Amino acid sequence: MTEPASQRERAVARGRLHAVPGRDASVGSDVHPLLQKAADEVRRGWAQALGETFDADETDAVIEWLIVAVDLAAGGYHPERGRGASALGRFLLDRIASVLLGLLSGDVTVERSVAFRLLSGVDVVRRVIEPDWDLYFSSQLSGPDGLNLVVEVAHDIRSPLTSIRCLAETLERGQSGPVNDVQQKQLRLIYSASLGLSSMASDVIEMARRGDQLVDGDPVPFSVAETIEGVVDMVRPIAAEKGLTVRFEGPPTDQRLGRPLALSRVLLNLVTNALKFTDEGGVEILTRVAGPSRVEFSVRDSGRGISDEAIATLYKPFRRSSGRTGRGGFFFSGTGLGLAMCRKLLGAMHSELRFESTAGEGTRFYFDLELPSVTRL
Repeated sequence: MTEPASQRERAVARGRLHAVPGRDASVGSDVHPLLQKAADEVRRGWAQALGETFDADETDAVIEWLIVAVDLAAGGYHPERGRGASALGRFLLDRIASVLLGLLSGDVTVERSVAFRLLSGVDVVRRVIEPDWDLYFSSQLSGPDGLNLVVEVAHDIRSPLTSIRCLAETLERGQSGPVNDVQQKQLRLIYSASLGLSSMASDVIEMARRGDQLVDGDPVPFSVAETIEGVVDMVRPIAAEKGLTVRFEGPPTDQRLGRPLALSRVLLNLVTNALKFTDEGGVEILTRVAGPSRVEFSVRDSGRGISDEAIATLYKPFRRSSGRTGRGGFFFSGTGLGLAMCRKLLGAMHSELRFESTAGEGTRFYFDLELPSVTRL
């Protein structure tokens, strides 16, 4: 490895490899011969691939920057971002690295320490020229398609989580073969975690799409008891893991006209939150006829209750919780998306989410919906 020349030392001091005073215009005139050879081979291949569209000046300038930066990094210097920090630079560096690796493997005269320094130099430069992902991601989120990006990511997260939840439930019930007590407990934990994450992804999707646009279309006949029972089935592994009970009571007139999907979404959020912050006792899902065609739903737990400090931001999405792991007061999710979405969905159904809470005794969330009775489903 040649010692860094004074012109390269000045380049390092100035932090600009692409503006070296007095540098020879030939590509990489003072870099390691094998690095030079790899660069020449990559240049020829790139020129052949592009044909008449090949930009010799731009390619030579980027390759020169890259191999001088690699040589500097191999010599112990840390080059700063420059002309090679581009899509073309990243592509050419990958090609140079691949060819260089082949040349080093085939030349037994190259000392291992030299080969290691050259390859380490490539790795340093690769990290230097990679995109600033923080700024890129922020720009994408704040752009006109930011909400669509959030929805797509949440969809990609939710789909495999749903599969994990179904598989964990199948295994925990012994449908694929017997499992012991320890395995059952572990499968319940897997189920609980995947259900929580899946619900969070759904909340993100609905929040990005304003929530009220995702309520079912026209009201349809449905069974209130079956809808609640479906929610209970989903949360039962969570309750079993914590040793809690979950019970429900349907209305006397079970067959109603309404939006079961939105109702199920609200109840699932309320029940999972209730279980999350209840250590003893259990959770009840109760119904009460509140009028000729109205039904009141309530989710009551035997948890710690809601502190005065938490009430102020209870329905605020993306709030920061200061006490998620402590023991002294009410705990809630760090994002607050669940309750925010419940409020939006109920508002779209012309209802309102209310609550009452007593410290040390529990909390009750409740709402009522217009659900006319039907003679049959």
